[in-house]
Amino acid sequence: MGKTYEGGVPLAEVVRSGFVEGGHRGSVVVLDATGAPLAAAGDVTAPIFPRSASKPMQTIGMLRAGLPLTDPADLALVSASHAGEDFHLAQVDALLDRAGLDAAALHCPPDLPAGVAAREAVLRAGGGPTRVQMNCSGKHSGMLLTCEAAGWPRDGYWRPEHPLQQRLRATVEEFTGEPVAAVGVDGCGAPVLAVSLTGLAGAYLRLVDAEPGSAPRRVADAMRAHPEIVGGTQADDTRLMRGVPGLLAKIGAEGVFAVGLPGVGAVALKIDDGADRARMPVLVSALRRLGVDAPVLTEYAEIPLFGGGVPVGAIRPLW
Repeated sequence: MGKTYEGGVPLAEVVRSGFVEGGHRGSVVVLDATGAPLAAAGDVTAPIFPRSASKPMQTIGMLRAGLPLTDPADLALVSASHAGEDFHLAQVDALLDRAGLDAAALHCPPDLPAGVAAREAVLRAGGGPTRVQMNCSGKHSGMLLTCEAAGWPRDGYWRPEHPLQQRLRATVEEFTGEPVAAVGVDGCGAPVLAVSLTGLAGAYLRLVDAEPGSAPRRVADAMRAHPEIVGGTQADDTRLMRGVPGLLAKIGAEGVFAVGLPGVGAVALKIDDGADRARMPVLVSALRRLGVDAPVLTEYAEIPLFGGGVPVGAIRPLW
């Protein structure tokens, strides 16, 4: 059996009214512009599931297999964990229309929008879960279009043994520089592939440093040009890409975040308990070790805690 993730170290603390009431453990790695480790904490060499942080690599694999998309906005959607806002849903429908398909062809499960405002709007209108609203519907639409272009069967396109998923696995291994240590089932039903945080950070550095016009650079450029498609109007990765020029950012479930900045470096982190609230303060601390600063980072350096409707504390980094 290969190495298993040993768990992280204290990375953030929860302080309320001057009293430390909790904390979050995790692991984080910072690579410099050459890909050499600059700083790390926790276990950054054992495999973890990057969850949706793998999507840019999956999109590259689809392009190489014949995904017939040239509009950067469409590539951003295939790489997205979208919030289910109206413009996201319309774009997914348009992709399916290109293949003469409808939502029934998607293997991702019916869900409510991931974005709070979009979800509340659906519920107010008396709506419920749909496959298109599921945050991975763009990726699944891209998978269906790729199968059509490559002449692969659409049936079972999500299974690890399908030619599409074999091609995507090879792409993940290429960009992380590691063999996949384990294969699981992601929340959307597609495979999720275990690699280390160091491999994940290295992949993001390779994406942003790729040759202009190449498949990896097309994906990185598309995501950075359309950050609101990648996440949503208020998503953390969207706001980071808006606020830090050149930054490529993508969140993953269970506390994962990966970013790359050309000529500067890359970061990958995992919060062990999966808490979203701890990701940003730790990421800001990591980016500052690379000399990156911007107003959006100051905003995220600590996450406020409230009591009685007023700020009474914060989640702040320990590393």
